[in-house]
Formats: sequence, structure tokens, C-alpha cells
Amino acid sequence: MEAVILVGIQASGKSTFYQQRFFDTHVRISRDLLRTRNRERLLLQACLESKQPFVVDNTSVTAEERARYVEPARAAGFRVVCYFFRTETRAAIARNRLRQGKAVVPIPGILGTYKKLEEPRREEGFNEIYAVTLTPSNEFVVELFSAADPAAE
Repeated sequence: MEAVILVGIQASGKSTFYQQRFFDTHVRISRDLLRTRNRERLLLQACLESKQPFVVDNTSVTAEERARYVEPARAAGFRVVCYFFRTETRAAIARNRLRQGKAVVPIPGILGTYKKLEEPRREEGFNEIYAVTLTPSNEFVVELFSAADPAAE
């Protein structure tokens, strides 16, 4: 049983990554789709109770936000994996410009989310943390994540 938490600012590639890597095996939990915290909570609970692998496809940029998924998943016996999308704001804004309709995020929203971004840490309850970067040719590069400051680990 696996719980995957995607962490990153808007337009960093999280949803595309989900589609490429987890669509066939994991339920997608996304506030963009579910619209309310209550619906999100109900779907999360259903996944936990049925032992269904799932991916949380939200920005989840703070440890506090991630805890609402990590703690219940750990308590239910899930292995919890984090994919941290390392994205420059310029690149995210450029990708955001390619979106249409309601998918377009106002630039101040992207910048505001970036300011709140906290790097994920093993101490939050993750079994593994991976860093994900998106190349200019739109290929995902996934590597084991280590904090920039070794003293912070």
C-alpha cells in the first residue's frame, strides 16, 4: 500500500507526472477536482479503509498541509513517498501561460505559493523523498532528494 504526496508550486508538472506514472495504479486525490476539503477527506478515508494506493495531487507546500495526508496514511500502514518538484518560478509561469480557462493560475498565486514552499523532510513521516525536475524537452528527471544544507538533515 502506497501513498504518494506530490509537492510543488502550480504549473510545476505534478498532474502530468501523475498521469504518466500513477494513472493506472493509484487513485488521484486533488482539490482541483474535488473542490472541497470534505470531499477530499472522504476520498482519502475511502482509500485508507480499502487499502487503495493513492496520490495527493495538490501543491502541499508546507509540512502542516502534508501532515493531513501523511499522518493518516502512516497510521493505516501505508508506505508514504514524496515527490518534490523543484521548479523555478519563471518556468512555472511560462508553463502556466500555456494553460487555458480555469486552469490558468494568476501569477501572484504562483509567487505566493512559492514563498510558502517548505522543502519536505523525512521527519514528516516520509519513507522516501524524490526530487523531480522537468527538462526543457518536458522529460521528468527523478532522483533521491537530499536537502541543500546537509546540516538541515
